Amino acid sequence: MIYGLGMLDLGMTFSYEQLIIDNEIAAMVNRVLRGVRVTDESLAVDLINKVGPAGVFLGEKHTMKYMKTDQSRAKIFDRTMRNTWEENGSVSINDKANKLAQEIINEHKPLPLDKDVLDKFKAIIADAEK
Repeated sequence: MIYGLGMLDLGMTFSYEQLIIDNEIAAMVNRVLRGVRVTDESLAVDLINKVGPAGVFLGEKHTMKYMKTDQSRAKIFDRTMRNTWEENGSVSINDKANKLAQEIINEHKPLPLDKDVLDKFKAIIADAEK
């Protein structure tokens, strides 16, 4: 169980930026916990034989397909070399997280709850208020 996303100071403070960072870490952990699929398709033995030991796999459709689904893909962690990060303005993880949090706050439109779910919430609240 991952607990305390976004919390600082033993939960006395909440940070949207920390929530964004923690969410990304949790996604990477979740990806690791899924494990590696071992199937005929994922192993791609035919492709390995076709490309050969000195070949390049990066241009293969199979490689691109699995890179998009099997690799952890960070949104705010910058995995470039330090000099590239510096050339791109040395934007901190906190600044990236703040920007993403503001975008979510300003642009996210949550789906409304089903009426029966909303009625259950109202009943729970009414019962608690008694």
